[in-house]
Amino acid sequence: MPELPEVETTRRGIAPHLVGRRIGAVTLRRPDLRWPIPREVAELLPGQVIESVERRAKYLLLRTEIGSALLHLGMSGVLRVLPPDAPVNTHDHVDIAIDAAPNKPARVLRFTDPRRFGCLLWQWPGETHNLLATLGPEPLTDDFDGDLLWRLSRGRSAAVKLFIMDNAVVVGVGNIYASEALFAAGIDPRKPAGSISRARYARLAGEIKRILGWAIERGGTTLRDFLNPDGAPGYFFRELFVYGRAGEPCRSCGATIRQATLGQRSTFWCPRCQK
Repeated sequence: MPELPEVETTRRGIAPHLVGRRIGAVTLRRPDLRWPIPREVAELLPGQVIESVERRAKYLLLRTEIGSALLHLGMSGVLRVLPPDAPVNTHDHVDIAIDAAPNKPARVLRFTDPRRFGCLLWQWPGETHNLLATLGPEPLTDDFDGDLLWRLSRGRSAAVKLFIMDNAVVVGVGNIYASEALFAAGIDPRKPAGSISRARYARLAGEIKRILGWAIERGGTTLRDFLNPDGAPGYFFRELFVYGRAGEPCRSCGATIRQATLGQRSTFWCPRCQK
């Protein structure tokens, strides 16, 4: 599943082609993805100017004066900006046409989603969609720090990895980046969240910020189904220390990387570096 850096990479890739441009026709080749696509998407978006392309957690918002298209890439979704005559393939479910402008050719924003776990929904101005209403702070903002993690973790017995992957605590720390941040902070992912000290949470928050920021600059982590909007894979995967490396030597100490399952997700750690 594309994680926060992949979604932010997508936002940065498509925004220059969309902001300030007028939407033409909206083509829905099916009435639903994960959920039914609201009628407002096709009825209200045409003719509107895209004011901004924003990200909240793993959601993207195409904001216009009358409302926002709310998109999630799901497990396998990809957004690309293409010429209007680009051939349509089996899993190309949505086209949002972008009108030509002075010195700017017409384009189409195409949403491709083979597994259809993504979504295209609608948010009215001044409204916070139910999917966004309970989300925690963005990890790369000042609202997120070690003190926040320490306060919210008190009395919690869940594993610290599951705790930092809880979107009500902080958004966008998915499985790959949680594993990498815990390794960088020297924390065993299986430890109860409530047992971690304030000082160790300060280090963990700093590592989450550093690793997510670095992954964004490197284009995200390549997964089987994810490509950047320009069709090129990300490169952060080449720099992973523990994720996906079970049985291999730790790049820091040489101990064998271990693997277990937490919350139905694969978890990787170094038994020597993480305590």
